[in-house]
Amino acid sequence: MVTINTASFSSIATLSVIQMRNVSASYDSKSFVLKNVSMNVKRGSNYAIVGASGSGKSTLLKLMNGMMIPSDGVVLYNYQKPDLKNKQYRKSISKIGYIPQTLGLVKNSSVLDNVMIGGLPRLNSINSFFKNFPKEELQHAHDVLKLVGLDEKSNRKVHMLSGGEKRRVAIARALMQKPDILLADEIVSELDAVTAREIMDVIRDAQKKFNLTAIMIHHDMNLALEYANRVAVIKEGDKVLEIGVEGDKIIDFQTGDMSQKEILEMYNES
Repeated sequence: MVTINTASFSSIATLSVIQMRNVSASYDSKSFVLKNVSMNVKRGSNYAIVGASGSGKSTLLKLMNGMMIPSDGVVLYNYQKPDLKNKQYRKSISKIGYIPQTLGLVKNSSVLDNVMIGGLPRLNSINSFFKNFPKEELQHAHDVLKLVGLDEKSNRKVHMLSGGEKRRVAIARALMQKPDILLADEIVSELDAVTAREIMDVIRDAQKKFNLTAIMIHHDMNLALEYANRVAVIKEGDKVLEIGVEGDKIIDFQTGDMSQKEILEMYNES
């Protein structure tokens, strides 16, 4: 008989980074924002979640990064259940870069100071307070700012930037974490089509450079299909459709109770 040391599994580069099995979620223990949702996000993929406002998309990201515990079902990160007492889980969850819909930037601080926030878990708190950052951390910050196209604006206050530039700062701050997964909640909403694609190109470049798994919420089905490997559609808390994409072709799909007419109408209205 072969004995397997399950404690060593956490060090394995697992194929799936996020698994959700029959997950339901509620904020008040009465009404459910998500109902019986299952997802499997493969390492290195670009996974998009599309749906109307209030459909439960943002709640999915909160479940993925440990900010929220499901009311029912199981959420696994690298095949581990959320457990903040588990040192290995805490280490793993720190490798998730999260960009909220509000971006969460300090508007009166410089671009560089905002980006350095992403490195705080690795830095001494006293040195961080006095902005006494190690040279290698400052170099990494400038590297990610160059990647997102803002290195020449590192000293500019965030409130002086355009909407697209603020999103680049938020991406750079997340990359400063040295993450394995990048979660982005409606990061291109309210942007014009050209700027939205520029931001999506930045994320795609970062994903390739750092071998990231990207999980992004969109309201635009066309944009999701253009950039993602898989697209999940959420409707009133249910996952009603999941599409596999390869280039400009849909290679597979799974439907729930959504009719073909509804799918086509949603796609044409995006």
